[in-house]
Amino acid sequence: MILISLKLIVLLVLLLGLSRLHVEGMCSVEHCTNGTRCVLSQDRMSCRCAVGYYAEHCDKNAHIKVMCGRDYITIRVVEDFFQYHNVPLESLHLPNKSCRAQREVIDGVPYYMSRISKEKYLTCGGRPLEQNFTHMFYSLSLLSEPQVNGNIIREPVIRMEYKCVYPYIRRVSLPFPVVPLSSETVMRVDDLDATIQMMLYTDRSYSKAFSSAPTIELRDKVYVEVTVTEPTDFFLLRVNECWATQSAQPNTTEGSIHTLLQNGCVNDHTVSFINVSAGHSGRNGETSTVRYSFDMFRFTAEPHQLYLHCTVQLCEPDDHKSCTPICNSISKREAVRADPALGLLSYGPIRIEIPDRTQSSVLAVVLLPVAAVWTVGFFLIILITVAKAGSRRLTATEEH
Repeated sequence: MILISLKLIVLLVLLLGLSRLHVEGMCSVEHCTNGTRCVLSQDRMSCRCAVGYYAEHCDKNAHIKVMCGRDYITIRVVEDFFQYHNVPLESLHLPNKSCRAQREVIDGVPYYMSRISKEKYLTCGGRPLEQNFTHMFYSLSLLSEPQVNGNIIREPVIRMEYKCVYPYIRRVSLPFPVVPLSSETVMRVDDLDATIQMMLYTDRSYSKAFSSAPTIELRDKVYVEVTVTEPTDFFLLRVNECWATQSAQPNTTEGSIHTLLQNGCVNDHTVSFINVSAGHSGRNGETSTVRYSFDMFRFTAEPHQLYLHCTVQLCEPDDHKSCTPICNSISKREAVRADPALGLLSYGPIRIEIPDRTQSSVLAVVLLPVAAVWTVGFFLIILITVAKAGSRRLTATEEH
């Protein structure tokens, strides 16, 4: 599904890119019979070749191709097109003349082409970047320098304007350091930063977040919220994997590891998703906020604390189908696992409060016999004292 969508996006990008090309070539009016290749003027006195065609009969295809890659923008045209217009390779450049075209042979066909990275887009003379909530627009021009002969110019100047239209492509940057109050990561969406935050809350209402490293008793509910804080309410958010470790390092091989969520699905029977608005059972990947809870646990070995790690992915607003996990389908879960567009969030430490019941019971066993001995001894002292007092009274009575 992701691959099919990507192909459709590339096709859309190419179509939109080519629609902005403007290359006109004069042709013979008497031969302008095919409306898809040549266009007659309103007075029918002249004609020009349609975009992508050239020669006297407009019967040659320039094979103009705009390629909008993830990290680069390329335009290529067959060499013969420029030779027909007497335009040498040395005269072709982008608005910044230092960004020159090159010649490349592909499958035996020579092309003139210009390829630049997105980082050099503005340096090479790209127009100011346009954007809306769903797409980014890159606009460039491939130009030829005028061919001067004495003090006249006879050959036409070639100007090809082309545009690349990009949907938001998800890229993950380095996560922020772990902090006790919350964890944040930035997912780079072309030139837009989407900020995702993970926090722990004190109860099911999600009204009060922990203001310091939380200490939670065993079997108490842990309430987790992962949300897109910027831009708000635009992307769909899916929590893909969540696991707990004894170390702050998410990919550590030391200590114990416990998986809570796997491929967007529950992997611990105490985990449940919570609907953001209604507060009852919810689903993963339906909105820009995901809430879930699990029962607190501890690892058998010390230290008795844990760190929570989650990978997240962003989906476009209309991409409900691929953003919502289908937890009963093995093939779907495997497909999601292969998606590299994941951001990482880490939270911790979370400390576990363990009642010291064993020590209390030992103290009770030790103290009870001691208390009994002292009690018996106290009563024996009283009895002896009373007996002695009675003995003295009896002796005094006999003497009188």
